[in-house]
Amino acid sequence: MNTGVRRNTAGRGAAVATRSTALHAGAWWLWALGLATAASRTTNPLLLLLLVAVAGYVVAARRTDAPWAKSYGAFLKLGLVVLAIRLAFAVLLGSPIPGTYVLFRLPEVPLPDWARGVRLGGKVTAEGLLFALYDGMKLATLLVCVGAANALANPARLLKSLPGALYEAGVAVVVAMTFAPNLVTDVQRLRAARRLRGRDDRGVRALLQVGLPVLEGALERSVALAAAMDARGYGRSADVPAGIRRTTAALTLGGLLGVCAGTYALLSASGAGYGVPVLLLGLVSALAGLRLGGRRSIRSRYRPDRWGARAWLVSGSGVAVAGLMIWAASHDPLALAPPTIPLAAPTLPLWPALSILIGLLPAFVAPPPAPPRPTLVSPAQHVGPAPQVRPAPHVVPAPHVVPTRHVIPKPNSKEDRT
Repeated sequence: MNTGVRRNTAGRGAAVATRSTALHAGAWWLWALGLATAASRTTNPLLLLLLVAVAGYVVAARRTDAPWAKSYGAFLKLGLVVLAIRLAFAVLLGSPIPGTYVLFRLPEVPLPDWARGVRLGGKVTAEGLLFALYDGMKLATLLVCVGAANALANPARLLKSLPGALYEAGVAVVVAMTFAPNLVTDVQRLRAARRLRGRDDRGVRALLQVGLPVLEGALERSVALAAAMDARGYGRSADVPAGIRRTTAALTLGGLLGVCAGTYALLSASGAGYGVPVLLLGLVSALAGLRLGGRRSIRSRYRPDRWGARAWLVSGSGVAVAGLMIWAASHDPLALAPPTIPLAAPTLPLWPALSILIGLLPAFVAPPPAPPRPTLVSPAQHVGPAPQVRPAPHVVPAPHVVPTRHVIPKPNSKEDRT
């Protein structure tokens, strides 16, 4: 019998990831958020495509065979859908960019005066369509970066690394993040089962027949998760004085608001000056609140993940890409946001492109995933040449011999009887 063993050949320079050497899940999220911040600072399609290529290469080199790792393709398709919707809105509802090159005209629906500035139909210009394409590509790149973080970071290990004050909210977030990958895995498994039984796996009827087992599997996972959380004492908290609770709530809420305001200021073009101080102040306040809030949690951690040198390099590469792109956007805004009026082909700026390539560092620094166990390949899946079978030698059968029976004759006379 032929056996097939899959081997991991990516990243031979790094040690294979184990429980003790696996990269921290938070490092992957910081790296992905750095790429997303860089994508939010530009509308240059060449730079956006380069960001997508960097994220895709790192995912291809370092993702595992876990269910959540298969969600990257779904995020790519979602990005294409967002791009198509953005272009459709530009065609049907118009664009704020006036243009002179009319591509085609649609029947326009007259609207009342209170809907001034909005149109349905009318002329579609090349400048407006190009502006919508750039804007849609930026949104799609943001989704791809988030999908890379979902494919690389283990949700359970990320939940394990959260502070005690955010454990309850973290469980809800982790369950929400793992719902879509598990749903995709269940659908693929049930479609494969239908194909093996000779049934059709496409169409509305097949989708309806697959939907009920998928919902049943989701319900079973929910019940199992609830039982596991109850067995581990989920929701139990220690007694904390009222003053510490109020201080914790004020610091946490104020810090999170500061983080949101600082992040918005950094992502916008006008608030880059005060964004960094507000963001740092919010982070300090939020960390202090989380530190105090951790006293309410009485749960313990078994083998907590370590934030080692590899995690610093991976997260630092994402932060470096974001910082260099913010600096480039302030010094050369035309290179990162090419104008659509007049129509001109976008150019690839050298220094922003080199700064994006820093995001490839995790593909060489992070440890590759451990290879899966050997799996047996069935004879139906054997793709090589058929083995040559020698014919059995011709054996001449032996003649059939009937065994003889010894018959004793009956005596006829008295002398014979005696």
